Amino acid sequence: MLLTRTKSKIWVHNPSSPNFSCPSFKDIQTLCSDDSISSNNSPTPTKKPNIFHRVRRVNAILRALSTRPVPDSKPESAPRKSEPLIQIPGAEKKIVIYFTSLRVIRSTFDDCKAVRTILRSFRVSIDERDVSMDAGFMEELRTILGVREKTKLSLPRVFIGGRYIGGADEIRELHEAGELKKYVEGLTPAAGFGVCQVCDGHRFILCDECSGSHKCYSEKGGFRTCTACNENGLIRCPSCYYAPF
Repeated sequence: MLLTRTKSKIWVHNPSSPNFSCPSFKDIQTLCSDDSISSNNSPTPTKKPNIFHRVRRVNAILRALSTRPVPDSKPESAPRKSEPLIQIPGAEKKIVIYFTSLRVIRSTFDDCKAVRTILRSFRVSIDERDVSMDAGFMEELRTILGVREKTKLSLPRVFIGGRYIGGADEIRELHEAGELKKYVEGLTPAAGFGVCQVCDGHRFILCDECSGSHKCYSEKGGFRTCTACNENGLIRCPSCYYAPF
């Protein structure tokens, strides 16, 4: 059986013809004409100010506000009264330092060591009071500074000429600025440059009555607390230590 081929006809529509219409397409010419008309009728857009112009305006406003005098809303405060000086009686011709020789807190030990080295370089009379050797020194310091018993005090604390100067930071600042030597002028010079032969520079020796045990024994009363020494069984060196004030 023979099949005959049939030529398919393709219909081409001319869009320029007035009879052309298709529901699936829009008239491009109409759209273009509408856009041109709307662009001609719309007003010219105004240009927005540049970002640099905005910054200039803000800076000009800020400068104008900063030059205006600000009225004082608060009345002038009365001058502050000077704080009373903390002094140690009987220490007008020497340096008194409260410190610790224990290495429990490394930063505190380093501060105490540095301050003692600075003060010893001036070759003046220094009364070193180690709170780790005698707890009574801490009670003295609390009484002098007027603080409560439970308040923790940082060490060291330095008094020059009977006047309270401060701690490690204040001594370092004065020494670096060259002002510390003015404070030590007129103080009693150090007695000698060597170490005490009695206490070897520790300023304390063992108690003779209890031999450092802080306990004394008697046949009638048994053991009793030694009243001649401190809680560590030590007494102040009679050769190099200063009498308490």
